[in-house]
Amino acid sequence: MSDLPRKAVTRTAKLAALPLGFAGRATWGLGKRIGGKSAEIVGRELQQRTAEQLFKVLGELKGGAMKFGQALSVFESALPEEVAGPYRAALTKLQEAAPPMPTSTVHSVLVERLGEDWRDLFLEFEDKPAAAASIGQVHRAVWADGREVAVKVQYPGAGEALLSDLTQLSRFARLLGPLIPGMDIKPLITELRDRVSEELDYGLEAQAQQAHASEFADDPDVVVPEVVHQGEQVLITEWIDGIPLSEVIADGTQEVRDRAGQLLARFLFSGPARTGLLHADPHPGNFRLLPDEKGGWRLGVLDFGTVDRLPGGLPTTIGESLRMTLDGEADAVYEMLCEEGFVKETVELEPDAVLDYLLPIIEPMLVEEFTFTRGWMRSQAARVADPRSPAYQLGKRLNLPPSYLLIHRVTLSTIGVLCQLNATVRMRTELEAWLPGFVVEEGEAVAGA
Repeated sequence: MSDLPRKAVTRTAKLAALPLGFAGRATWGLGKRIGGKSAEIVGRELQQRTAEQLFKVLGELKGGAMKFGQALSVFESALPEEVAGPYRAALTKLQEAAPPMPTSTVHSVLVERLGEDWRDLFLEFEDKPAAAASIGQVHRAVWADGREVAVKVQYPGAGEALLSDLTQLSRFARLLGPLIPGMDIKPLITELRDRVSEELDYGLEAQAQQAHASEFADDPDVVVPEVVHQGEQVLITEWIDGIPLSEVIADGTQEVRDRAGQLLARFLFSGPARTGLLHADPHPGNFRLLPDEKGGWRLGVLDFGTVDRLPGGLPTTIGESLRMTLDGEADAVYEMLCEEGFVKETVELEPDAVLDYLLPIIEPMLVEEFTFTRGWMRSQAARVADPRSPAYQLGKRLNLPPSYLLIHRVTLSTIGVLCQLNATVRMRTELEAWLPGFVVEEGEAVAGA
């Protein structure tokens, strides 16, 4: 591959091949069944071929197509197992790998952004990328002062490519929808598109990363690399080693899985409380496990290109409504959902039915510790995706206000990763420590009382 495919017509043709390819393989599958192979075997082969094409196209295009693939990959826990197997391998690849940008292109970006003498800034620079992502790739290097660093170089034309891909993918949303039961793909693509300009701005990313690095500098549980240098299309941060979370998911021991899950939940809720920012790209490729001095593990967090700005931390209404749901206060919960816009003025629902809809979703908060499994995730997805179920009918009438969209996606994505980890997590402990409104402070009036 010579470069990031930038021409809209080229990228559109590649993306258009996805649904056409799905249709072609369906015809191939029908022929196989007529030829005597069982529907189950043919179905498995069909899924495998589809997964391989999905990875090939999304990985080659990088840009918005790969961004979408990464966002989708954390939801594979919701897929029925017979479908999930082939997709899991293909989508998980998107979390850690993509075809690299040519060395000549990397060097030309560094010359343009750091100057002709850019090599003088480094004692060492590895031309082979250490990682590739949706809008840039990372090279390992040694900064002039001896620090090991990660040099993130943005693909030329990444912005144009992102917008082109996501616009095109939105047209295929209906075809892509069946990949994840119970999830509306179109709002996910729209929201990814809305954040393009922010993610392309390495200045904003550097600010968000440094805010976290400063806040978590001496933290016993979380490590965020310091920013070393930032310029347009180039971001240099301290290097951190560690075990990629995708490897823990693949073959980690149960003890390590549980520790990773607990730290992930802790970071999800403590980050906004401590920095006023929500890390909004929680796929496994952005996390590492690092050994600590006591023989345990810390969580390394990478990539702050997408954040939600929450100056007061997560909204107090989330904590209050969660607490009231756990306490069975149906009327108070319903009233708060109406006030926040989750129930539109033109819609009227039974408060007890709303409570019944919410309780299974917040099951992990009901108990001291909860084991997140793919089976649990699939049961939740099936419950809200089955048109015959009351949960589906009620869910269709609820509304997600724009201000909660990113929080909702990040929470769902994190839960998806916890299910991939099969981790046992004390979720309630993290909520009590970090979620505003979840614990009633002494002397505070209880909503609905």
